[in-house]
Amino acid sequence: QVQLVESGGGLVQAGGSLRLSCAASGRTVSSLSMGWFRQAPGKEREFVAAIRWSGATYYADSVKGRFTISRDNAKNTVYLQMNSLKPEDTGVYYCAATVRSYSRVGTEYDYWGQGTQVTVSS
Repeated sequence: QVQLVESGGGLVQAGGSLRLSCAASGRTVSSLSMGWFRQAPGKEREFVAAIRWSGATYYADSVKGRFTISRDNAKNTVYLQMNSLKPEDTGVYYCAATVRSYSRVGTEYDYWGQGTQVTVSS
């Protein structure tokens, strides 16, 4: 069983930055593919970024060049560095893990965190 705990959300002005953390337990993040998803009010959950067990990274077009996913194996933690934030980045951000190869589809992830709220004001 894998447990995921997100932190780092908050309120930030447009153009600002936040770093989200996802602390994992039960299995090493280097043996999993990890993803970040977000859900805005009234919208479906959407893929944001993922990092494969190999270290390869993937991004949604809407965040490419602004967000960076990374991991610290020693801390068993995955991060999402978010720069140049826009109001449309507002939502609940979820960390997820899968034992499969990376995916942009949320249903293919086996474990989920509780989510952390990110609000970007204009």
